[in-house]
Amino acid sequence: MISVDEAKRLAKKNLSPKRYEHTCNVRKLAVKLAKAHGADEKKAALAALLHDIAKELPRDRLLQIFTENAIIAGNAAQRPAPVWHGAAAAILAQTQYGVDDGEILSAIRCHTTGRPGMTKLDKIIYLADMASYERTYPEAEQLRRHALADLDRTAIEGLGLSIATSRRRLYRCCRKCCLTACVP
Repeated sequence: MISVDEAKRLAKKNLSPKRYEHTCNVRKLAVKLAKAHGADEKKAALAALLHDIAKELPRDRLLQIFTENAIIAGNAAQRPAPVWHGAAAAILAQTQYGVDDGEILSAIRCHTTGRPGMTKLDKIIYLADMASYERTYPEAEQLRRHALADLDRTAIEGLGLSIATSRRRLYRCCRKCCLTACVP
C-alpha cells in the first residue's frame, strides 16, 4: 500500500498548485479531526491526500477509469459528473496505488456526496474537504469548530448545507434555462 509520504508526492506531482494546497489543508484538518475523535490518523492522512487525485482528470479519462473497472465503479458514471472524481480516485487508489483498506477507499469515494451509514473516517474526510482551511464561505469556520466537538452532528449539518447549495444551484439553472421556478 502507498505510504503517506508517497501519496503526498503523488498529489504534488498530479495536482495543480491550488488543488494541492486544498489537499494539504484537507489532510491537516482530517488528521486534527481524527485525533479529536479517536480515529486512525494515518488512514485520515492517506484518504485526505488521495481524495482529489482524480479531480483534474478530463471527463473522457474518468469514463475510461469507470469502464476499465466496471465492477468496482458500480453506477458511478450514472451519477452527476461533478462527483465522478470521488469514485475515480477510490478506483485509482485501489488499482494503481495499492490501497486495500475498505475504510480508506470508502472515505475517498464518498467525500463529496456522503452516503448512508457513513463511518467515522467517511465523516472526517467529508467534513475536512467541506471545511478545509482555504474555504471562505460563511459556514466553513463554524463547520471546523463544530466538527471538533461533535462529528455526527456536524456531518448532518454539512449534508444539510450541501443539499441547500444544490437546491439553490438547481433553482438558478431552472430559472435561467426554463424561465420557470421548478424548485422552491
